[in-house]
Amino acid sequence: MRTKELGKTGLTISEIGFGGIPIIRVDTENSIKILQHAYDQGITFYDTANLYRDSEDKIGRAFEGKRQNIVIATKTIKRDATSALEQLENSLRMLRTDYIDLYQMHQVAQERDYDAALAPGGVYEALLKAKEQGKIRHIGVTSHSLPMAVKLVKTDLFSTIQFPFNFIEDAAKDELHVEAKKRNIAVLAMKPFAGGVIDNAAVAFAFLRQFPDVIPLAGFDSIESVDEIISIYRQENTVTSRDLEIMEEYRAKLGKRFCRRCEYCQPCPNGVLITPAMGYKIFVSRMSPAVAADFAKVAMESVPSCTECEECISRCPYELPIPKILKENYELYKTHCGK
Repeated sequence: MRTKELGKTGLTISEIGFGGIPIIRVDTENSIKILQHAYDQGITFYDTANLYRDSEDKIGRAFEGKRQNIVIATKTIKRDATSALEQLENSLRMLRTDYIDLYQMHQVAQERDYDAALAPGGVYEALLKAKEQGKIRHIGVTSHSLPMAVKLVKTDLFSTIQFPFNFIEDAAKDELHVEAKKRNIAVLAMKPFAGGVIDNAAVAFAFLRQFPDVIPLAGFDSIESVDEIISIYRQENTVTSRDLEIMEEYRAKLGKRFCRRCEYCQPCPNGVLITPAMGYKIFVSRMSPAVAADFAKVAMESVPSCTECEECISRCPYELPIPKILKENYELYKTHCGK
């Protein structure tokens, strides 16, 4: 496994990172085995979040005694200083460490998030204080909104930007990647499998490896899945004509009913948590039905509040039939609640 510098942080990491969501559906004993196997294969960068149920705890257990050999990134979804610091302390406890290498403001996608996070008493102020105290070493940010991601990069306040990037969602390769490189801000690519809709690892990473400045964060839920990706990285990268055909087949199959999670549809006037509810089928593809139903419960239970006013449709740049998709997803969710 080759290594690279993490932007301007001075940290050296493996050329691929370990995304911490999928291990939430694996029991603790097997999660530890998967994490340690990934480490043995050369993966040294582990990305998780306070929001990801017991992911931090599993990573902390797996790397007791090896902390100095790995780079840990985690996140807070909170926008105010007090709540963010509470989540930071919880992350330190769960991860069994006294410092976090990269602490990220999670999902800053809308202007209200940006304003709240950077306001006096906001999360950014808290993270600067925590950095002075040595509890975090570098500050990063994540987003699903491309215009906002570009805006965040241009502030020069962050060491990293985490944004979706795969052969379906590839718009970031233009302005976002260019601006980040200009400022030596590392680009972390979440969703290398487009949130679970891409199931061809060879093609997914043939595309991603064309962008050596980008660090993909692959989610693993088995030793076999680790070995599959590692085997890809042990070969020279080529993108064949057949690879390109397969990419086009995926794009054609998804069509316009694919939610890009840009969040332009939010907020719903009736309180429906549209974006996570739109992604319910993705949760199911990544978890068991019972775990998916539990994980997405808050979002899915908001769906009956939809009045089909279609305000969300008017905001959606992809013209998705959002109320219809929400209804379909809710019916699927109800079948999973008893499993």
